[in-house]
Amino acid sequence: MRTWFPYPLLSIALLLMWLLLSQSVTPGSIVLGLVVSTVLAWVTLNLQPARSRLHRWSRIAGFILRVVGDVIRSNVAVTLIILNAGRRPVHAGFMTVSLDLDDENALALLACVLTATPGTAWLEYDRRQKILLFHVLDIENEDLWRKTITRYAADLKEIFE
Repeated sequence: MRTWFPYPLLSIALLLMWLLLSQSVTPGSIVLGLVVSTVLAWVTLNLQPARSRLHRWSRIAGFILRVVGDVIRSNVAVTLIILNAGRRPVHAGFMTVSLDLDDENALALLACVLTATPGTAWLEYDRRQKILLFHVLDIENEDLWRKTITRYAADLKEIFE
């Protein structure tokens, strides 16, 4: 059974997602969803994600609180930008930040945090030069953004490396 459904929970989750997105529970939709979810589960067998060990468990709660606080502040800032769109010009732009992270899972978590924060988007990371390129909706205070990203990177480095 394990060879047909290598990741049963993933297959079930994908099937449910398929049914929700197709907005249909017909037999044909269920069969097609089963085929797609099973094939995607087989494809994930070839993926070998890097395993990380968490070294500083005590830093996780502080990191989560900091991210939640920054996301709330960013939500307020983006709301004010939208409400004042006609009165104040928006200074959107691209920024680069040098990072000292080697762990792939730490980089992935940083990408999730930046992308989930309103007004920012992770664009590219150059592994050789260790430079992150991201977009900011309001780039007036570049130093604050650099400090925030380097603070996140330092926290993640302590947690993962």
